[in-house]
Amino acid sequence: MSQQDPEAPYTESEIIMTAVRVVTPFILTYGLFMIFHGADTPGGGFQGGALVGVVVLMLAFAFGAEPTREWVGNDAITGLAAGGVLVFVGVGLGALAYGGAFLEYGRYAPILGKDATKYGMEAIEIGGVAAIVSGVIMGLFFLTAAGFNGGEEA
Repeated sequence: MSQQDPEAPYTESEIIMTAVRVVTPFILTYGLFMIFHGADTPGGGFQGGALVGVVVLMLAFAFGAEPTREWVGNDAITGLAAGGVLVFVGVGLGALAYGGAFLEYGRYAPILGKDATKYGMEAIEIGGVAAIVSGVIMGLFFLTAAGFNGGEEA
């Protein structure tokens, strides 16, 4: 095995890199399919969000954790997780504002009509849970990949 330049991009195996390039669009599409079916079919926000997060992990395993983290960006990962929490809390507090309990979707009926419960659950599944799960999976992976430097900032 030859010595690699530490500044050179990470390349382990052309086979793995090619395989990841081929399967990534299919896994991402299936993850989005699961997310957008939400409460209507088995699957939903959690499973779809996990698949979307795992797509980024596959890219990191194939092309290197640091280049992938730079490509995705810390702001995007933080935005996913924090945005998902804001959607979840926003939908819940909106129901409180209409005089209901937290996440009582039926209170949105004056605005959304008879499908208020369906739309509320979809908002939570798509905008909340999926974003939180994918953001947390990516964030934990990149934090773990950065390692612990004995108190230094990773």
